[in-house]
Amino acid sequence: MTVETLTRKRKSLILKVALFATGLSGIVAEYILSTLASYFLGDSVFQWTMIVSLMLFSMGLGSRITSWFKGYLLEIFIGIEFLLSILVSFSAMIVYIAAGYTTYGGFFIYGLCMLIGLLIGLEIPLVTRLNEAYQDLRLNIASVMEKDYYGSLLGGVFFAFVGLPYLGLTYTPFVLGGVNFGVAILLFWRLKNLVVPQYQRTLTVAAFLTGVSLLAGAIFTDPIIQFAEQQKYKDKVVFAAQSKYQKIVITQWQNDYWLYLNGKQQFCTIDEAMYHEPLVHPAMQLFGQAREILVLGGGDGCAVRELLKYPSVEKITLVDLDPLMTNLAKTQPVLLSVNDSSFFDPRVHIVTQDAFKFMADNQAYYDVIISDLPDPNSVEINRLYTREMYQMCYRYLRPNGVMITQAGSPYFATKAFECIYQTLSDAGFQAVRMHNQIITFGEWGWVLGVKNEAITPEQVKQRLRSLPMDAVPTRWINQEGVQLITSFGKTSFFVSPEEKIGINAIHNPILYRYYLKGNWTLY
Repeated sequence: MTVETLTRKRKSLILKVALFATGLSGIVAEYILSTLASYFLGDSVFQWTMIVSLMLFSMGLGSRITSWFKGYLLEIFIGIEFLLSILVSFSAMIVYIAAGYTTYGGFFIYGLCMLIGLLIGLEIPLVTRLNEAYQDLRLNIASVMEKDYYGSLLGGVFFAFVGLPYLGLTYTPFVLGGVNFGVAILLFWRLKNLVVPQYQRTLTVAAFLTGVSLLAGAIFTDPIIQFAEQQKYKDKVVFAAQSKYQKIVITQWQNDYWLYLNGKQQFCTIDEAMYHEPLVHPAMQLFGQAREILVLGGGDGCAVRELLKYPSVEKITLVDLDPLMTNLAKTQPVLLSVNDSSFFDPRVHIVTQDAFKFMADNQAYYDVIISDLPDPNSVEINRLYTREMYQMCYRYLRPNGVMITQAGSPYFATKAFECIYQTLSDAGFQAVRMHNQIITFGEWGWVLGVKNEAITPEQVKQRLRSLPMDAVPTRWINQEGVQLITSFGKTSFFVSPEEKIGINAIHNPILYRYYLKGNWTLY
């Protein structure tokens, strides 16, 4: 093999290594922007769909644009990598600042998506044209595409197992920017003799400025993002963490605390009892002497705190998808205080799993099932409120067993609330609507169901109203409180009697659409 052949192969290999790295960086850039869109704009399935689609479209535009380039291909490619390293590295910071100070966060997210996609689209055609000097067309196309796709696989693995859970949206972009920067430096260093001399100084200056920018950004990104995110919340942020599933934030005002998941309020210590007590005590006292309880969600530990007040309880199984949330409930001082260290009780068994999958694999039976899951504002959460889910809950309840689910707001998302009621009823439960005015949360609701075909929903309601509610100590709920929370005016206030509310099912996920189209502007 001649020296010239070795040199050609070495240069071709350098180009392929560069494309492998850019493939990794490109796919993770898509995931970062999709995650940011889900966090700031909601409806994760829609946001991931739109971000990926727009980015692919923009990549197509970028590929088309390369047909205009007739020379200086290597110089252009190196310049693109420097520019991409800046855009990708600072993408999260830009979005956080935009969301904190403007109402146009979505504009910045989609704008970055299209701009980054456009630049990524330039990469493959340019490398293919550069590599044609070293390989014939058949091998050139195959090897170039192969390296890009292999890099994408590694990028997906990196984002899922390292980037999001450990580096978060603060530092993962700078790792990716470092990849693009490294590609540019590698090409400039190893193929410098191919760079037109008049552009060598320009690229050297660009390399220096880009490197300094990335270093400074990586050092200061955390305080900048924290400062920008603080603008989202009216109170001081005292804790923030990003898991692979959600952003967890705790804020403080005077001596009280708020818990937020993905920007949505979960509870406030001022009045969380007005949510958790109706969630737990009507169901527990309706069953009477419940021994085995299943809690779906409830990773903050507050529902379990209320359950542990009952001496009859022998085992509580809590199923939550996010291990960070349940670990924080056992270690974070604010959560430990509010949940009264409930997860340390030996009767509590925590299972880290998707609630739907847990029920599908379940073999145990329960007296009471409490569903304290996030609002059904996306397709993936929607399935946790389906007829199929409730049928599995019905199957694994003992006779006269009771299930209760949080059901959103009966006034701000009335059709969603009614859909949950209709779906629970369709699954076989004798269902009763409940609601309460929570000071910091607004009007909120639950649906309670009993596994007993011999009684009617009206009889369930009357039994609830006759419960003395003095078996355990509570902050708010009593017999009068139960009478209030089971009382509604005409339920057609926001839903006309002529309008048929559908049943939420796996094959017909309508609940999340009802939820998103609610009266939230009144909230």
